[in-house]
Formats: sequence, structure tokens, C-alpha cells
Amino acid sequence: MQHTAGAPLPPHGPERVPGPGPDPAAGWERQPTGPAPSQSASPPQGPPVRGRSGPVPQQAPPPSPDNAGHFPLPAGGPVPAPSPSPSPSPSPSPVPVPSPFAENGTGTGTATLAVLLIGPAGAGKTTVARHWAQHRRVPTAHISLDDVREWVCSGFADPQTGWNDQSEAQYRLARRTCGFAARNFLANGISCILDDAVFPDRPVVGLGGWKRHVGPGLLPVVLLPGLEVVLERNAERSGNRRLSDEEVAGIHGRMAGWYGSGLPIIDNSRCDVETTARILDDVLARALKSPPAW
Repeated sequence: MQHTAGAPLPPHGPERVPGPGPDPAAGWERQPTGPAPSQSASPPQGPPVRGRSGPVPQQAPPPSPDNAGHFPLPAGGPVPAPSPSPSPSPSPSPVPVPSPFAENGTGTGTATLAVLLIGPAGAGKTTVARHWAQHRRVPTAHISLDDVREWVCSGFADPQTGWNDQSEAQYRLARRTCGFAARNFLANGISCILDDAVFPDRPVVGLGGWKRHVGPGLLPVVLLPGLEVVLERNAERSGNRRLSDEEVAGIHGRMAGWYGSGLPIIDNSRCDVETTARILDDVLARALKSPPAW
């Protein structure tokens, strides 16, 4: 992999010039011709560069991947919180905003947890996950796999043009990136929810992959509305996230394999986003007390 290093550096060594005296075009003093006065031995210096002083810094070599093809990542330890700056006058304490979940004292409360929301295209995974994360009473991050995949701009492998080795490689890279981000959030006491279309007929790549990337405490929940609802929601999409009706029907049919898997399944065909998020919070609260076997 080549890395852009900027413009090439000027060559080292003395430069031949006609004679002494300032050169307005060059922007520095010309070097006199003839033998130089006797000075103590010092390493040869390159010509001065306009706007810079001192030796030219050496360019750092690009990182090299290990044998597995992964670049080494920093450890996901806790990040210390910054010290609050002293204010000239004490500010009033903020009024706590009540959470729309667990009005009767149930729900996930202030627990730190990692959630994987599974469902077909058009199930509302991203919308529900974002709403649940925004309305919890504790810091919670929403990590969307599709958003991370679309970080690739030039060279983005769009699955709509055909699922190939390049799109599969970008998908796996996005999954590892999401898992690394989730571990960092969890290490700092911040809950996280991820959303992905995980197929039940690929357990090693799907649930097994997320379990390796995030951790064994990951709580998977399936969001599976009816086919008519999924087709209607998919028709409202635009760009590369809108799939054909045949693709949506095929994905929805494969998702039906989650029935009987032991994972909690939410049918949000007749539920709005807020109601679905409430149900999700209640399902997660029960999963905390009795984690599903997967």
C-alpha cells in the first residue's frame, strides 16, 4: 500500500550559483565561489528552503501489516476524562431528562451493554437503533455497519452491482472496524448498539464473527417485520441502500431461519419507531437477567 508523502524534498548538497550577493528570485543568499574559510569539521548542509529552518525532517516509513494482513491497532484501554475547567461563577445543575424507557422501573436502566440488532433491509434497524441509543438515560453509541462501509468513497464496492471478492473484503473490514469501536466504547463505560443483516445460515461469519470482534457479552436481537412492510419501507429508500424487490424478498426469506434459534425476535410490522425502541429495551432487560444461548 502506498501512502502519500507530499511534495518531494529538495536535494541535499551545495548548489552552484554565479557569485555572492542576494538573489531576490531565489529568496536566500547566494554562496560565494572559491575556497571557503577554515572552519571546524561539520556535516554538509543542504540549501536553505524558503519558509523552513533547520534540518529537513525525515519521512516516517509507512506501517506494515502483520502476517494476518491486519494493521496493529492500539489497545482499547479507558480514555481518561478531561479535567473540567474552572468557571468564574457556578452554573446551575442541569435538569435530568427522564428516559422514555422503563417508566415502571423496568428496562435496561443504567446498565452498560453491547447490542447487535439483526434484520433484513427495510426492517428499520438503523432507525430503531439510533432512537434507542439517543433516548437512554446513560451514554450509548450507535454504530451502523452500512455507515462504516460507506466511509470508502473512491473504490467503494457496491453490492448492487454484484457481490464479489472486493465487496466481501470491504464488508469484513467494516465489521472489524465496528467491533474495534465497540470495544473502545465499552472500555470507557459507554454502551453501544450495532446493526447488521446477519443470516442464520452463516453462523460462523455472522454471529460468530460479531462475538469475536465485540466480546462474549454481546446481546443479539432480531427485528423481523412482515414481507409487505419490508418491501414498502425499502421502496422509500434511495441510493445504494435501496434494493430490488427480489433481493429484499430473498433476504427476508433467509431471515425467517431465526425462528426457533432461541434469539429474541421483535415483529414491528404495526409498531412505530418509539414503540419498537421501548419493546427492544424491555427485551434487552430480560436478556440481561437470562442471556440467550447462541
